[in-house]
Amino acid sequence: MAHTKSGGSKAGQGGNVAGKRLGVKIGGGSLIKTGQIIVRQRGRVYIPGKNVDMGKDFTLFALADGVVEFVWETKKKKKVNVVPQA
Repeated sequence: MAHTKSGGSKAGQGGNVAGKRLGVKIGGGSLIKTGQIIVRQRGRVYIPGKNVDMGKDFTLFALADGVVEFVWETKKKKKVNVVPQA
């Protein structure tokens, strides 16, 4: 029989896990080059718009040089566009 109260199970003592560095990498109004990453995300929080494509891990990247633009698509989702420079 235990003489001291339990300190908690091993499962509840989760280790320290490194962050995955998600989020917006280049803000709206910033210049961007072809292939640069705009947003790293889990799921479709931001939707690709003009001159933007999505990778298999939901990363958004530029298809052309230009200026980044964020536009509300719905109340919960934003569309990301790249406006080409003239």
